[in-house]
Amino acid sequence: MITLEDKTALVTGASRGIGRATAIALAAAGAHVLVHYGRSKQEAESLVAEIQRKGGHADAISADLATAEGAALLAKQVRALVGDRLDVLVLNAGISKLARIADYTVEDFDNLFATNVRGPFFLVQQLLPVLGEGSSIVAISSAVARTVVGKPGLENPSVLAYASTKGALETLVRNWAAILGPGGIRVNAVAPGVIDTDMSNFTKTEAGREVALGMQALKRIGKPEDIADVVAFLASDAARWITGASIPVDGGSKL
Repeated sequence: MITLEDKTALVTGASRGIGRATAIALAAAGAHVLVHYGRSKQEAESLVAEIQRKGGHADAISADLATAEGAALLAKQVRALVGDRLDVLVLNAGISKLARIADYTVEDFDNLFATNVRGPFFLVQQLLPVLGEGSSIVAISSAVARTVVGKPGLENPSVLAYASTKGALETLVRNWAAILGPGGIRVNAVAPGVIDTDMSNFTKTEAGREVALGMQALKRIGKPEDIADVVAFLASDAARWITGASIPVDGGSKL
């Protein structure tokens, strides 16, 4: 049984989707969860209330990780709440963009990398003083970091720029794992496939659903809880000999 009793955990982008399910899973395992949100205050506070009703411990904290100072601001709040120890850091906050290659703008590109890569990089940097022996960092990557999805073509929309941010994040995971490993800190990634969240609204149409299911060995759309359970495992001592890995949780996509 996975247990995180007496552990503290920060989940970024926890107000909805995979982040919300992850916060619930970590709290259910016994962790005191810091629920980070950018703009969705009501959803974050609702999640905290839900965790507390179930006997768990949670607090909501806010920072815009797309801004240059966002990571430092969030880390300051985290350190004030946890003292000198953070056991679990889940890097979940992220944004996506679907467009033809000709339609991407510099602003699109910068926003994607600011939120999905720069934010996690500097959040880890700022939280190093409270991460130590036995701590675990889990980054939410994506199957698109290694797999081209959809129908490639100049006139077809794609998640090209988003995919490149996830590739960069997985590179960070491997380097963090090597750099922080001697200090007893494990770093891994979870790479979801198509998950039933706001980011995968295309699955709400019959055509979109058929495309998603056509890529997968397991013929259903993934749920946020499918990802959350794997994150909780990686965060726990049950995964004590796993670091530097990217674990696909995608229903057997593109086998």
